[in-house]
Amino acid sequence: MKSNLKGFAENVLFVLNILIVFFLLFESRVVIPNWMVPVGRMHPMILHFPIAILILAMVLEFFRFKNQYQSQVFYQKFTSNLLLIGLLSAAVTVVMGLFLSKEEGYSGSVLQWHKWTGISIVFFASLVYFFRNYRWYNHLVAKGGAIITIVCLILAGHYGAILTHGDSFVLGPIMPQEAIPQVPLDQAKVYDDLIQPVFKAKCNSCHNPEKIKGELLLTDEASILKGGKTGKLFVAGKPEISLLLQRIHLPLEDKKHMPPSGKPQLTTEEALLLHLWVKRGADFKAKVIDLPADDSLRKLAAAILKPVAEVAYTFTAADEKTVKKLNNDYRTVVPLAGGSPALSVSIYNRKNYNPKILDELREVKKQIVSLSLDNLPVKDEELKTISEFENVEVLNLNATDVTGEGLKHLVNLKRLKTLSLSGSKVSYQNLQLIKNFKSLKTLTVWNTGIADNQVQQLKKANNTIQIISGYKDDGKPIKLNLPMLKNATPVFKQTIITKITHPIRGVELRYTTDGTDPDSLKSAVYTKGILLDEHTSMRVKAFKKGWISSDVAEFKFYKSTYTPDSIALVHQAVDRFSANGAKTLVDNELAELVNLSNRWLGFDKKDMEVMMWFDKPVKLSSVMIQNVTLPIFLILPPGNIEVWGGPDKDHLKLLGSSKPVVPKVAGVSVFTDNYVDLKPTTVSYIHIKAKTQFSLLVDEIFLN
Repeated sequence: MKSNLKGFAENVLFVLNILIVFFLLFESRVVIPNWMVPVGRMHPMILHFPIAILILAMVLEFFRFKNQYQSQVFYQKFTSNLLLIGLLSAAVTVVMGLFLSKEEGYSGSVLQWHKWTGISIVFFASLVYFFRNYRWYNHLVAKGGAIITIVCLILAGHYGAILTHGDSFVLGPIMPQEAIPQVPLDQAKVYDDLIQPVFKAKCNSCHNPEKIKGELLLTDEASILKGGKTGKLFVAGKPEISLLLQRIHLPLEDKKHMPPSGKPQLTTEEALLLHLWVKRGADFKAKVIDLPADDSLRKLAAAILKPVAEVAYTFTAADEKTVKKLNNDYRTVVPLAGGSPALSVSIYNRKNYNPKILDELREVKKQIVSLSLDNLPVKDEELKTISEFENVEVLNLNATDVTGEGLKHLVNLKRLKTLSLSGSKVSYQNLQLIKNFKSLKTLTVWNTGIADNQVQQLKKANNTIQIISGYKDDGKPIKLNLPMLKNATPVFKQTIITKITHPIRGVELRYTTDGTDPDSLKSAVYTKGILLDEHTSMRVKAFKKGWISSDVAEFKFYKSTYTPDSIALVHQAVDRFSANGAKTLVDNELAELVNLSNRWLGFDKKDMEVMMWFDKPVKLSSVMIQNVTLPIFLILPPGNIEVWGGPDKDHLKLLGSSKPVVPKVAGVSVFTDNYVDLKPTTVSYIHIKAKTQFSLLVDEIFLN
């Protein structure tokens, strides 16, 4: 044995080659003790070093016999030493890889190719090193050995990338992409066409037959149901306690977050798909069209997949800029389904309604197929405007002020199939016109005051139309719908009288203000209205003999004593959630949960800081920040709120602070009211700081 350092390194290299051969001969009998498992797991950490060293050494070896290099002693020694260093590190890396391959979750042909190409690197390069000074070792052998070693390096790296990142990781970006078949909505299956593509794109690189990470395989139904080393992948119907949803919503820096940091992450849409699939029971066989029409998963599927094959519209799609312009705080205009030119329009917010809102829709009158004007003060004369929307199939006029005199205008709607007039002032005489509606299939006249005998006459005269008139005593009680708030706005300056009603006559409303659910015996009866002079949350429930009580409706009333004369943000909101800038926070107009992008201010990477000035000093006692909470997308309340105040921005003191609590909700959006009580202080300037935990969406700040 050589006594110098180089000789010792050569002996170590020889021993490592023998160790690799031994491991291959007795691989089935080798058991890696637990204390050596971390050694194997260091394989991905150090493999880049020998790759770089060996490639450089082999390039030098390839040109070693050129005349200008053959006589250079430094060139020859440097190449020899570099090759030895690369070989030692490569041999250690291969041994670590062999240890790692013994762990559960590694199998398949890709692993074998990766293993043997890696071992070949050590064997070929060792032969080059030990025989490079023999007489028969000439420029052809040197070039051949260098080429073989570099080819093995490339192949080993390629197969290693497949094991780690999935098939076609290296060449995928330049290879022609396989076309994803566009499945029509009426033919699509929930798992096959919505869920499986998510697994394939974002999960299968680590959970496939070649690499079963965590003993979890995501390529077939049986394996998905089996779960992995840490247990079942999900609990059907309970996404909030399902491991699948928990892992994808962990912070990205968390080592248990899936997919791991550095790999393509799930989009918001993909995460919501998985959540809704698990919530509905994780059915592997269900078709999309088997889901209820108002089901969230079906609506999301409709936005992703092709429209139902049978639905074909001859008109072209509306201009995208026009559609975007028509969307605002009180009106949504969206495609009926993904890729469809048909539009669905919903108008809400009773206090903001005026006929001009309908007039503005003339720009897309050909594309409107569904129109909802529920609970708006729509008059008969406005039906003339609606008659211009020639392709309308579904029209909702529930709880409007129409009497039916304007129905004559709707006769021109040749495609109208569903007309809802429940809770309106329509009369029996005016409903005689429905015989002229050639395509009408369904008419609802619930709670219109039309007598039962008149309903029967309408049904007899129009036997091709299903007329829904309300409760029918078939021995089964029916559930009451929710109470409704009639106040133009729940925000008030000093006091407010609540106006809560129910569309069914004879209903008794009971309420609470302490956060508990009302009952039919002990809770207070709601009569003509209640005078409020502070922030109040009312929970209201409807009861009627012979009926099932309604769900609980919650109505929040907000006091807003002060409005600043000037307001500014220290950090601007993100583009997607910028609304009307800082003024949005104090305009006393509440945002809607159904349209998060229109009225909310969003802060993602920076804390929300708001500066407010008052021309005349005000005596401030409390601050309340209203935000939306949706934990599934890491949209959370502020981590901490501080309110600073004083006569000007240069003389501030901390007036109060609070640490909001994240409400326990799963998969739904809820308003969260965050209070900061202050010792009454006269101020002309305040600075509010709200710490962003992940993402923060804020609508209003109420000052009292």
